[in-house]
Amino acid sequence: MNIPVLVLLGFAAWTLLILIASIGVYRWSRILTGRASMVEWRTDLPQGSALHQRAMEAQSSGWYQRATRAHMNCVENLPVYGAIVVALKAMGLQSVIIDRLAVIMLAARVVQTLVHILLPPTNAATSLRFGFYFVQALCMIAMGAMLTIAMLR
Repeated sequence: MNIPVLVLLGFAAWTLLILIASIGVYRWSRILTGRASMVEWRTDLPQGSALHQRAMEAQSSGWYQRATRAHMNCVENLPVYGAIVVALKAMGLQSVIIDRLAVIMLAARVVQTLVHILLPPTNAATSLRFGFYFVQALCMIAMGAMLTIAMLR
């Protein structure tokens, strides 16, 4: 199996891990211990009822919202990288540079997610998080450029 495909699987696994290990564990622990009900988790509120939201923010400094947003960042970017991998496979394009870009992209994604969840939103933390996103974007742009060049030949 080639590296970009392995990275795609790793990206998907990371996305699921973040969902289960942060959002899932938090929600289910609250439901199973009777501290929240199933219907409290509504899509029209950031997380449960307004009262529940205030209590959660007070106790956790908003990590749950950051985890939810970090997971959604993964969900939003996974199809973009997936499209690049499909195009790479369709073109039969492989190179050491593409492999390295793919690995760097996944490493930057993991670090960005961890920074997003673990650090409160300060200017420094947000800049750091953006820096890791920018690395991912550059990697995907470079892979896309390599694909474009290969198609024009």
